[in-house]
Amino acid sequence: MAGLIIALGIVAGIILHPAMWEGQPQPSDTTVEVMTGDAAKALASLEVKGRAPKSGYSRTQFGDGWTLVGACDTRNIILARDLQDEVVIDCKVQRGTLDDPYTAKTIHFQRGASTSDDVQIDHVVALSDAWQKGAQLLTREQREAFANDPLELLAVEGAANQQKGDGDAATWLPPNKDFRCQYVARQIAIKKKYKLWVTNAEKEAMMRVLAACPGQMLPGE
Repeated sequence: MAGLIIALGIVAGIILHPAMWEGQPQPSDTTVEVMTGDAAKALASLEVKGRAPKSGYSRTQFGDGWTLVGACDTRNIILARDLQDEVVIDCKVQRGTLDDPYTAKTIHFQRGASTSDDVQIDHVVALSDAWQKGAQLLTREQREAFANDPLELLAVEGAANQQKGDGDAATWLPPNKDFRCQYVARQIAIKKKYKLWVTNAEKEAMMRVLAACPGQMLPGE
């Protein structure tokens, strides 16, 4: 367990469907004015552009899977960070409990061929979305750092992660409405850190979410 904690510290240093808006305030000049938190300010600083072509994209553009920090890979580092009551053997999380931020479900994780995918590690800004919004201009080393950055990674329910796919905030938000402000703030923080842009539709979607939490801060590293 100690190895995973140390590894997490090292890694951190390296680096719509209309129904989805039910209950979310619509943006207006008034709501924009009161969105004074760091998340809203950072969103305003992001460049707004259309998507670049997806041509040339592959997962290997962001490295060949999870990186290793010592004997610990990024997946197990994030599992150890996000699960509670975790049991770790040789830098591999064997079991633990996840309070899933995307669905608000409690998931009892058990490592195994048929159970490990119950909890997956989500790239909060999907890699293909990042590719189309500036990541193809980064170096390969920068993209690998992006794909393994703890700020960019969350342990979540596998089914929710699959449902999200490569969607951005304009096409997918967590079913757990209480987490949407934090989710959007994390996406904004990631895009600001790696100098990625947003589309008009994506920015408007983020503004709708932040209207419900005008003082929303950005997450820490």
